[in-house]
This record gives sequence, structure tokens and C-alpha cells, in this order.
Amino acid sequence: MNHFDKVDKQRIPEHIAIIMDGNGRWAKKLGSERTYGHEHGVKSVRETVEGCMELGVKYLTLYAFSTENWNRPKEEIDILMGILVNSILNEKETLLKQGIKLNTIGNTDQLPTNCKNTLNEVITETAEGTSMTLTLALSYSGRWDITCAMQKIAKEVQIGKIIPEEINDELISSYLSTYKIPDPELMIRTSGEMRISNFLLWQLAYSELYITEVLWPDFNKKNLAEAILNYQSRERRFGKTSEQVQ
Repeated sequence: MNHFDKVDKQRIPEHIAIIMDGNGRWAKKLGSERTYGHEHGVKSVRETVEGCMELGVKYLTLYAFSTENWNRPKEEIDILMGILVNSILNEKETLLKQGIKLNTIGNTDQLPTNCKNTLNEVITETAEGTSMTLTLALSYSGRWDITCAMQKIAKEVQIGKIIPEEINDELISSYLSTYKIPDPELMIRTSGEMRISNFLLWQLAYSELYITEVLWPDFNKKNLAEAILNYQSRERRFGKTSEQVQ
């Protein structure tokens, strides 16, 4: 039986966001270096993208590297950036063939030059993709995102382009790095950690959260199907009562 046979294709989340956690622990369980887990995590990214494409998910956002991750050992960061560059280059033809548009959010100016150049190259080449938008959150944090938005709005207020009374949820959303992307309906976190780790703090306000004990390098289409089935079993009320929703 196909993993997606039980999934209701009429109720697929438009946008799924994932915190890809557990690479280091997966490697340690095997007696290997943490970077071994990062290398094998690429397979799970590929399988997750394929699964989302099969189901018709329009937006997939992956938390690839947080602003806090810069505090890790330099050797691990260098290897991570190398894996990122090689993975993007290796998957470029697949992205083009499947019509997947690559996007990034985060303070990418902090990334190494070769990494930025590779990202910009593939983002430009895949810009016409319409099947799905794959967003990599790189050097990203939710607080950074909101702070940048507030700074931009404050400047607009200062020059009289915005009056304070006009500031509302919709306006703030339009100044975030995700302004072209709808908020996620489903956020998945692997490795069993019960936190959102500074990820899409504004955007996750009404997202359904799904935490799995599976470590990221072991995450596959079956686990993706389980997450979506769990999502589909829930009643999304957005502050209303069950009676109002029904």
C-alpha cells in the first residue's frame, strides 16, 4: 500500500514547515561524527520534497540553519555549508524538471560567498517554477524576522508613509521575509524536542504542530504521511468554538 493512500487529497496543507532536527544524535547513535548525520539528512530532504510534490503541497519551508547555529564549532559549520552548496547544485536539474521554485529566508548576507552565489544562481534559474515553492530558512530566526520588519515599519512611520493607526496584523505580515508565502498550516519537528526554536514565530500563530520522535535522517514519506494524517484528524478552530466551525 502506498504511504499516501489514506491521506485525504482534498485536505492537503498548502504550506508545510519543518524543523529538521536530530542529525547529530542520529550520527552519535552510530558512533560517527555529527557531520555524518548532516550528510545523511540530505536524503530525507529529497524524500520529503518528493512526497510533498506527490501530494500537491504548494509550499515547503525547511529550517536548515538558524542564527544560533553560528555558535557551533567552525569545522561543523564549514562542512554544513559545503553540504548545502553541493546539495543545491546536485538537485538543480531535478528542481528545474519538476518546476520547483527555490526560495530563501534569513540573513543570507552572513553566508559564505560561494554559498550565496550558488543559492542566487539556482534561485534565478528556478524562478519560473510553479509546482511548488521550496524555501530554505538559512541564518534565520523568528526574532530576527520580526525585528527587521519593525525596523522597516519604523522608518516608514518616520517619513510619514505609514501612520501608527495603520499598523495591524496584515501590515506587519507584509514586512516579514515570508510576505510572499502563506502561513504554514502544519509545522513538523523531528527528534521529539518540544519547542519551536525561534522558527517562524509570527507565522506559526495558528499552525498545527506535529512532533515526532523520528530523527531527521530517518524521516521518510511514511512519516510525512503520518504527520498529514494527524493534521487531518484535527479540528482547526482559530479561536472559535466547535459549533461555530461546524
